[in-house]
Amino acid sequence: MKRIAVVGAGTMGNGITHVFAQHGYAVVLSDISEDALQKALHTITANLARMVAKGAIGEEVKESALSNIQTCTDLSLAVREADLVVEAASEQEEIKRQIFIALDRDAPPHCILASNTSSISITGIASVTQRPERVIGMHFMNPVPLMKLVEVIRGYATSEEVCREIMALSRQIGKIPVEVEDYPGFVANRILMPMINEAIYALYEGVGGVSEIDTVMKLGMAHPMGPLQLADFIGLDVCLAILRVLQDGLGNPKYAPCPLLCNMVAAGRLGVKAGEGFYRYTPGSKEAQVAPRFLAPR
Repeated sequence: MKRIAVVGAGTMGNGITHVFAQHGYAVVLSDISEDALQKALHTITANLARMVAKGAIGEEVKESALSNIQTCTDLSLAVREADLVVEAASEQEEIKRQIFIALDRDAPPHCILASNTSSISITGIASVTQRPERVIGMHFMNPVPLMKLVEVIRGYATSEEVCREIMALSRQIGKIPVEVEDYPGFVANRILMPMINEAIYALYEGVGGVSEIDTVMKLGMAHPMGPLQLADFIGLDVCLAILRVLQDGLGNPKYAPCPLLCNMVAAGRLGVKAGEGFYRYTPGSKEAQVAPRFLAPR
């Protein structure tokens, strides 16, 4: 593989682009919004500069990585010469299906089509294409440049050859791939999301406050970040979407999202990206303060 196309210039898309470009791959980053593309390039440049400042990479690696990146608002142009496309659009099944219909039409026949979905069925996504054997999941962890894990998800029809190729490619870009089967939430979110949901229930039922719940998990279980702050970091809307995939796909009421989570998403309190979730985030500051709503007993 020499040419990679990444679809979606959000947090995951720009991180995936960063990693492939840093490891010498020519990458076309595609999004319908030119503003989103420029914001992504700014983020990638800043993250590479931070790595240079820390001595993790040299200035020449940074410049080479940036020279490997092109941007494009025309999806068909972005993927027409790609060996691999990684879709990193929003976590909505219908959006992903429509993107894969277009990818199947416009990408070369040899091209592998991968989704960065964190919970949605790869088999379902592959079913809208004429190449289901060349559709696979590549679930990168956030932040992509720092986190080593890639969940590699085999759909029902994904070929052994494609799976081997993606496992090898993941290692080539410095990741540790783990092959998993195509069931709701895969492994990472099938385990993580119920824990986050239970932490929200503990807050909802008054068992503990935001900082108390997160402190227990950080100090007692050696988690680097408490589950409520992690939910803010992931995005509460994303957490809710994944829990609904688990609930619908497995039919078990234990995956039902906490009413507090549903209300916060409805109110637009989505976490870091909205400036407030369980914590309040001030632009330019690395400190997070418990959101005012959760300071007083309710």
